[in-house]
Amino acid sequence: MSQAAATPEKPATPANDGPNPNSKSAAKKEAKRLEKEAKLAAKTAKIAASTPAGEKKAKAEKKKEEEEAPFVNTTPKGEKKDLSLPMSNTGYNPIAVESAWYDWWEAQGFFRPQFTPSGDIKPEGLFVIPSPPPNVTGSLHIGHALTVAIQDTLTRWNRMLGKTTLFVPGFDHAGISTQSVVEKRLYKSTGKTRHDLGREEFLKTVWDWKNDYQTRITKQLHRLGGSYDWTRVAFTMDERLSKAVIETFCRLHEDGILYRANRLVNWCVRLNTTLSNLEVDQKQLEGRTLLSVPGYDPKEKFEFGVITSFAYPIENSDEKIIVATTRPETMLGDTAIAVHPNDPRYTHLHGKFAKHPFLDRRIPIITDDIIVDMEFGTGAVKITPAHDPNDYEVGVRHKLEFINILNDDGTFNANAGEKFKGMKRFHARIAVVKALQDAGLYIETKDNPMQIPLCSKSGDIIEPVLKPQWWVNCKPLAEEALKRTKAGELLVQPKSSENEWYRWLEGIQDWCVSRQLWWGHRCPAYFVKIEGVEQDNTDGKYWVVGRTLEEATERAKKLAGDAQFTLEQDHDVLDTWFSSGLWPFSIMGWPDKTPDFEKFYPSSILETGWDIIFFWVARMVLLGIHLTGQMPFKEVYCHAMIRDAHGRKMSKSLGNVIDPIDVIQGLDLESLHQKLYEGNLEDKEITKAKAGQKKDFPKGIPQCGTDALRFALCAYSGGGRDINLEILRVEGYRKFCNKIFNATKFAMLKLDETFVPEPYAKPTGKESLAERWILHKLNIAAEEINKQLTDRNFMAATGAAYNFWLYELCDVYIEAMKPMTDESASPEKRLSAQQTLYTCLDYGLRLLHPFMPFVTEELWQRLPRRPNDSTPSIMVSSYPTFDESFVFKDAERDFDLVFSAIKTGRSLAASYNLQTDIQLFIRVQSDVEEELFQSQASTIVALTKACKSAKVVRELADIPHGCGSALLSHTIVVYLLVEGLVDLDAEIAKCDKKLHLAQLNLDKIKKIEAQADYEETVPENARLANGDKRRTLEADIENLNTSKGMFAKLK
Repeated sequence: MSQAAATPEKPATPANDGPNPNSKSAAKKEAKRLEKEAKLAAKTAKIAASTPAGEKKAKAEKKKEEEEAPFVNTTPKGEKKDLSLPMSNTGYNPIAVESAWYDWWEAQGFFRPQFTPSGDIKPEGLFVIPSPPPNVTGSLHIGHALTVAIQDTLTRWNRMLGKTTLFVPGFDHAGISTQSVVEKRLYKSTGKTRHDLGREEFLKTVWDWKNDYQTRITKQLHRLGGSYDWTRVAFTMDERLSKAVIETFCRLHEDGILYRANRLVNWCVRLNTTLSNLEVDQKQLEGRTLLSVPGYDPKEKFEFGVITSFAYPIENSDEKIIVATTRPETMLGDTAIAVHPNDPRYTHLHGKFAKHPFLDRRIPIITDDIIVDMEFGTGAVKITPAHDPNDYEVGVRHKLEFINILNDDGTFNANAGEKFKGMKRFHARIAVVKALQDAGLYIETKDNPMQIPLCSKSGDIIEPVLKPQWWVNCKPLAEEALKRTKAGELLVQPKSSENEWYRWLEGIQDWCVSRQLWWGHRCPAYFVKIEGVEQDNTDGKYWVVGRTLEEATERAKKLAGDAQFTLEQDHDVLDTWFSSGLWPFSIMGWPDKTPDFEKFYPSSILETGWDIIFFWVARMVLLGIHLTGQMPFKEVYCHAMIRDAHGRKMSKSLGNVIDPIDVIQGLDLESLHQKLYEGNLEDKEITKAKAGQKKDFPKGIPQCGTDALRFALCAYSGGGRDINLEILRVEGYRKFCNKIFNATKFAMLKLDETFVPEPYAKPTGKESLAERWILHKLNIAAEEINKQLTDRNFMAATGAAYNFWLYELCDVYIEAMKPMTDESASPEKRLSAQQTLYTCLDYGLRLLHPFMPFVTEELWQRLPRRPNDSTPSIMVSSYPTFDESFVFKDAERDFDLVFSAIKTGRSLAASYNLQTDIQLFIRVQSDVEEELFQSQASTIVALTKACKSAKVVRELADIPHGCGSALLSHTIVVYLLVEGLVDLDAEIAKCDKKLHLAQLNLDKIKKIEAQADYEETVPENARLANGDKRRTLEADIENLNTSKGMFAKLK
């Protein structure tokens, strides 16, 4: 953009801290600046004076006309868009193109499954896909957009193949995540905790949050074009699905699969709840590391990655026994010291006791050949059964005392002793080491490479603690799942995910399903408190389950006999994945035998990210088989994880989490910054996130549109585990949409008002070579896209669609048909070219539709319909498949040869930098070649920019002097007239260089062919290839000598 500069009326006032304006150097610089500005002003004035006022005004008005006003959707909700106005002059506008269509599709019922007149599944087949329910914790991110893009592509494709299709939407209550985010927001906005509100009032707040974010997410899913059947939308805590949860809990308990036990669990102090093993991340430390811990002062760091050795005094002796631990504070819960039975160093201590230095506790010295490795450390191991998984097993084996020293809030209880009671766990760690030092029992602390368990939700350090919980015995369920998968009932893709599937199921552990939350499905379990009986509520025998309170009461009566009792319902809720594990059948109405369950279960495919294959997919399979007797789906496809352009995981604190709506409609940098304040980030995290946004999106996020976003995400999906998303690539596909839009607009000009498509898209046999070629390429594209979608290779499928539209239809056929449709062409030739163009547009848009639903609908609706075709929407039209009548292999071969000549001519023109009056000559050696190129001369001219003519000759004498040339094959040479336009000496030098290289390669081939045993030792296919190379090189040398001679004669 140029800007007119004017000399200022007076110099600007210098800043107080700037250089001295009276210095010589400053005066010199100022003079130069003023001189430069004066020259620019004079130049600007001269240009302005030479331009007539009327012309300036006309240009300004034209520019104003071209700049369209911001689009406003005036289509009433649910009605079809009015396309009677001409297509936009300013090109593709995704906001305008994507408006109104979704509401119309939904209002027309296109998203609902279609049946035969008798109400049965259509003969073409059934395709059912349950959408993974997004959490109501917040808005969707770009990873959800990938899920929608892949799933909706499959759904739309199958719908267009004529199948009865169902894509079920839904939402997950996400117990821990939602409660956590609402608690944070509550505290940030009001300073209150959930305990301040109470359970009932807090749950009302969570329901309000759920309703708000479910509405937001629904709008996002609409914008992303997901063709969900919204009449079947589900939520994991609605009445229907809650009934399924209660039924599952009761049935598993009745079948002996679900049980209650007081066992070690993963306890998150920050969230105050139990976690499953899958919700715990392992952080690797290579040695001493200082870390902050949630719930403590951020400036306070604690030591990890070290092992501390200390001594226990032996009772009634001066002897000590040395043990080591990475968690010194747990010594307050020690109830044994284990040594190996065969270790001679400790034989004399078998059966004796050590004294606890801080508590009135005798610690037995036991022998155990499982936990103890004589070669490691001192060969003596401290045992804390209530706070370590391995020690727990030792405690069970030796019937040790289990002493819990930790309160739920992470402080130590009375079992830790008066000195440490009430201390926070990591303060207690420091205090214990200090007390050991004071007692003379501390030995050393040294680096120790190790892993520490972290809560995947809060980042807090997990504590193993004893809790009475509900558990699912997964082993018998996993055995059945493995057997059925190996029998071929389930296909897991890609292969890497299948390998993980088997490995995890084979090593499966029991699943703790209790969570100490308020938000979720409350366990339908009741403790039967019997009057006059001493009971332990950790003992499962005093618990009953019930689908209703009445059923639980009846079971309690049998348990209590004639005694009086009261029922106390478990306060815990169930793990979110417990209800999610029922998703494929609970959304169909199970446990009731509903029509949907009978027709649509099991699903065809479950598509999700590989990172939740164990969290979710495996549990659906385990529960689905046990509860319904069937695999819940026939196939699992695991898509990649989206990372940013630098390969980093998406994180709010990094500022690289992308809202798909921002990519669709664009967002400036300042607005991106402002969105950070909508979450629960702390100020320092917001500052860090802003810096990340500024680095990655210095100009904000460009407007790309839904179609470009969906296409890009599918194009990234080729079976890998990670996608490094670059917004520039998405923007590139917006340009592809623009190309499709403008190409269709141009093509529509070729289909005048009198044009009527043929009733059927079948070739007549009178098509030109270019027509047969493009129909053949269309057929190849259709076959390839269907194959790749079947194989779930979305990268290859989008590649085939992209190549057809860009490189074959737009770049070749639409240009090649221009001479076929100009005034000099016969009506028959013109009509044939139009019919072929129409078929390519119609089928080409259909091929793209599953990936790009909006722009394809917009453009397809503008095309005329074939007679008797009343198809209302592209989304319910037939998807193109391989058609034998579109196979023209000879035409493909011939036109590919012609196009090679065109590319050779273009390359020659580019090498000589010729951009006008290009004259090509094509020398051939056979009648077939001559006839082919003569018939395509007009096509060669049309497809070669600035080409004036293209002549076909047989003799070298017919080539004018002063031509540059390039060999197409050993029988075809392309010439370009360059006389008077090039440096002859430079061209002769180029020929010499090429001749030298060609001669070297020819000598190599001849040397190989001259070997004595060449015919006997070299395979026939290699000999034939060498022969072709030799003939081509000989022709190239002959052609280069000819060109060199031509250039020499011109000197």
